[in-house]
Amino acid sequence: MLHPIEPSVTGVVRAAAAAERRAAGGAPAVVRLDHLEDNPWHTCAACRRDEAGLFFAPSKEPTAARLAREAQAKQVCARCPVLLECREHALVQPEPYGVWGGLTAAERRVVLARRRRREVELRAEAQLVAGQRTAERGRIAG
Repeated sequence: MLHPIEPSVTGVVRAAAAAERRAAGGAPAVVRLDHLEDNPWHTCAACRRDEAGLFFAPSKEPTAARLAREAQAKQVCARCPVLLECREHALVQPEPYGVWGGLTAAERRVVLARRRRREVELRAEAQLVAGQRTAERGRIAG
């Protein structure tokens, strides 16, 4: 089993969630978590309380069992305060196995492919705009 979240961190996360709930009717609450900078994001992860086997497939796992296990892992991720940090870590690394940030390895590959396509589109668009500006300058100067 993974190590439980440290009590001090759990208290801070609960306090932050409570402050957000209190502020729901008005301006968002500002919760200072500066003292957490020394702790990596995963110290606050909900999965630290669960079995690692829930997030990583055993060898030769039947499809139905894999889907059920992944669904359980995603439920843990859904309540995690560091879901986005975990997901981004898994995408940047990239983590080839397991459920990270609520995404399976296959789902992360799709996200990465979409990001790559979007980056290509943005570069092409930026080049087009730069070319149009250069052509405009040429017409103005000429």
